[in-house]
Amino acid sequence: MTNRVKRTYNLSETTVQRVRELAGKYEVAKSQDAVVEFAVDRIYGEMRDREESALWASAAEDPEFQAEMSGIAANFGDKDTWPR
Repeated sequence: MTNRVKRTYNLSETTVQRVRELAGKYEVAKSQDAVVEFAVDRIYGEMRDREESALWASAAEDPEFQAEMSGIAANFGDKDTWPR
């Protein structure tokens, strides 16, 4: 089991009600704490995915990266499926 840390946050009443509903009515998670963890994990994953997408977009414009990837594709005989 992971270590737990007790924290206090000042949330709007609407947010508190929504967390309760997500845990109780919609059974998104087994507890209100788990709903918050789920939400944070999801947002964190989305941010990480955006960052990764930006890095790949940058790589697509990098001539050195493209040359390296073309070389790798050529070494593996993958000329038909690698985008140019």
